[in-house]
Amino acid sequence: ETVRDRYPHSYDLGAEEVGVSASDVIRHGHGICFAKSHLLAAVLRACGIPAALCYQRLRYSDDDPGRTCLHGLNAVWLDDSRRWHRVDPRGNKPGIDASFDPQCERLAYNVRTELGERDYLERHAEPVGCVADALRTSKTVRELDSKLPADLTREWVG
Repeated sequence: ETVRDRYPHSYDLGAEEVGVSASDVIRHGHGICFAKSHLLAAVLRACGIPAALCYQRLRYSDDDPGRTCLHGLNAVWLDDSRRWHRVDPRGNKPGIDASFDPQCERLAYNVRTELGERDYLERHAEPVGCVADALRTSKTVRELDSKLPADLTREWVG
């Protein structure tokens, strides 16, 4: 909850800085979904809790059905349930409630497969290369939007 609630999503603030690392989110006081998922993974791992990075492909907007975007989130291993649980540090706002509940997955975005959206169920120890490259080479959120792929293919995931 701390990462989700203490550090707002950059889009919600209209912020332009692009953070890559956990420390970037702390320094800027906000982050996009990918950077916030990097921070959550770092915090959980520092506490000895296994954590991974996950991705979704979503429609950018229902007004533009042909445009998709990637969304970053996490998976956390809970010993009590002996399984991975996906969690979303994106940040709550009206219409989005990503409160963690080990009994029922509640992510910021529910994937609508009938609209071409997709959950990538792979768990990654490090950011996927194309996402990391786009984050590292973008100075603004707008530039990042233009550099991120709209989809993760096997060549990027591998």
